[in-house]
Amino acid sequence: MIDLRSLLLKAGATALTLATTVVAANYVTAHLKNPAAPLHPAVLTVAPSVRQSDVKPVTSTYAS
Repeated sequence: MIDLRSLLLKAGATALTLATTVVAANYVTAHLKNPAAPLHPAVLTVAPSVRQSDVKPVTSTYAS
């Protein structure tokens, strides 16, 4: 004789799997990709922050 508890567990797991699949499929179809959307957003151009100067180069790091 088939164990009723085992049968209920298998039926519950199968029902949960099917329900999750249906919910996921509905979510995916409701959130389709917009083909008119840009692939990359516009990026701000920033001037370089490192600039050359005419300061005398450091030749020693000795400090007392």
